[in-house]
Amino acid sequence: MNRLDLTVEAADQGVRIDKYLSDHIDDLSRSAATKLIDDGMVTVGEKAVKKNYKTAVGDRITVLIDDPQPVDITPEDIPLDIVYEDAHLLVVNKPKGMVVHPAPGNYSGTLVNALMYRCGDELSGINGELRPGIVHRIDKNTSGLLAVAKSDIAHAGLSEQIKAHSFTREYLAICYGNIKEDERTVDAPIGRHKTDRKKMCVTQLNSKPAVTHIKVLERYSGFTYILCRLETGRTHQIRVHLASIGHPIAGDDVYGPSKVITELGGQCLHAYKLGFVHPVTGAYMEFTADPPESFVRFREKLRSAH
Repeated sequence: MNRLDLTVEAADQGVRIDKYLSDHIDDLSRSAATKLIDDGMVTVGEKAVKKNYKTAVGDRITVLIDDPQPVDITPEDIPLDIVYEDAHLLVVNKPKGMVVHPAPGNYSGTLVNALMYRCGDELSGINGELRPGIVHRIDKNTSGLLAVAKSDIAHAGLSEQIKAHSFTREYLAICYGNIKEDERTVDAPIGRHKTDRKKMCVTQLNSKPAVTHIKVLERYSGFTYILCRLETGRTHQIRVHLASIGHPIAGDDVYGPSKVITELGGQCLHAYKLGFVHPVTGAYMEFTADPPESFVRFREKLRSAH
């Protein structure tokens, strides 16, 4: 991570900060500057700001930028659980532990590496060379269903449904504690954590709206088995929302208690159902996938102890 410190001079008084950054940092576009601001990587006087902030003489601006990495994505023969496939898209059941797309520290063994081997160049290019075909993501240690676009028209159509909140995404999870209500909605904006930039949190600062609908399926001693339906799809949304109401997901080593249930190998969260209108045929399609063995074993253990 590179840190840049800038001080605003009189000639740049009253300039929008996204423009100021693109003007003063080599090879940084205004859209890239905006993303850095939205991600909480830009502070003025140690306080996060919005992209429309106007600079003032003497402002001390700090910018955090990831180190550039060489891009060399190699197709890899990694088995995939393909639930559905046609000429325009496919639905894959991603295993826990697999990263969706290459990023610093993970340039091999990802879902994209496997997709490139299977599909060759038959993946949409809208999201660039690092994320071909990737329309939406789930975390490394979350298992379950993902839609992948082969054609640009499919990518655009699926993305529009996600934006319009008409993309069905339901997750199964086991969380700590007893959620008293049978159904509950968490409507709380999510943004980058102010001190730990790898974490997200419920905040009003530089945040985006986030809504998660929760339905209790079963209650155990000290845990609750739930179904979560996403209305929005923010980074770590379900994990952050459940932690914010005092019910972090079992096995979550980021938002859960310090004593992690290691047998789960990550958060007990599974993308169980995916539904959307096919962007080419217009037919509504819906898919489900059972949770992995580690999830089922933990659920049965809780049931038998209850």
